[in-house]
Amino acid sequence: MPPSMRALVAGEVGEPGDVLRLESRPVPTPEAGQALIRVRATPIHASDLHVLRGRYGFSPEFPVVGGHMECVGRVEALGPDTEGPAVGERVVVAAVPAVPGPAVAGTWQEYLVADTRRLLAVPDGLSDSSACQLAVNPLTALLLVTRELDVQPGEWLLQTAAGSTVGRLVIQLSRHLGIRTINVVRRRDAVEEIKALGGDEVICTEDEDLVRRVAEIAGPAGVRKAVDCVAGPVGAQVSQALAPGGEVVVYGALSTHRQTDPAALTIPLAARSVIYETKAVRGFWLNRWFGTAAPEEALRALAQVRDLVAEGVLSIPQGRPFPLDRFAEAVAVAEAPARGTKPLFVLDGD
Repeated sequence: MPPSMRALVAGEVGEPGDVLRLESRPVPTPEAGQALIRVRATPIHASDLHVLRGRYGFSPEFPVVGGHMECVGRVEALGPDTEGPAVGERVVVAAVPAVPGPAVAGTWQEYLVADTRRLLAVPDGLSDSSACQLAVNPLTALLLVTRELDVQPGEWLLQTAAGSTVGRLVIQLSRHLGIRTINVVRRRDAVEEIKALGGDEVICTEDEDLVRRVAEIAGPAGVRKAVDCVAGPVGAQVSQALAPGGEVVVYGALSTHRQTDPAALTIPLAARSVIYETKAVRGFWLNRWFGTAAPEEALRALAQVRDLVAEGVLSIPQGRPFPLDRFAEAVAVAEAPARGTKPLFVLDGD
């Protein structure tokens, strides 16, 4: 075991490209209930960058190792009197910080310690690129469809940001479960792509009225279940398109990602519609779910996601690999409007 390792560290809150530095740190030692993981691959999520900017739902203590979501690696050692995956086993680390809950190690480093209850073994047939992306987007899609909304076969599910990573996974999962989807996109050139992916109906807000089109597709009563990742006026239109008693789960706010004024981070709901038609608008945040779910429940859900990906039901696009020392380029790719594939830090190969 080497005495030191490389870690990508932010010394203070700020723009990732300005505050991140590649540093040498001691290799950590696992305590009871923990495992030492040699990281193989870890993604760069938008949420990782927002954490560093101080614009996410939790704020770590700085300086902090970047990467606050997930990675794949191999177990190097177990803490004293600790049961867990065998040394050498390849595992996913669900490093999503639970809110409320204890701090977790950042994933943008060569070694990290993790609670063994946050580790899930992955089969050799699953690539590092897919495995290191299991614990955030596919898990979010599964929880939204099957647990938060309990959408049944034959029901309509309305979703915004259908072209996003989670949106595409929702389409794939819904098709597998026999759920019909109404998918909202911003650009006309995305319509055929979403249909080819398996979306039943597609609404383009560039030239179509969302509320009117939902009524045409699902009937004048509207739909009873929806997920929204845009917020703002689009989120309000989704609420308006709901049937009386319907509910929308808001899990993101893409319309505000460059917005720094907290007063602008809104969904302008129609009060009469919410009151007299008893519609429900509520939030979902994976971090808070990890803070309330029992560790066994979280691992069961993650195992379900792993199996769906391994069976080909859910498809995770191949990531674009970067070494740690090219972090500035990797962050720039993550920020690009049409980046295509998600950048990954790849730290260790076979």
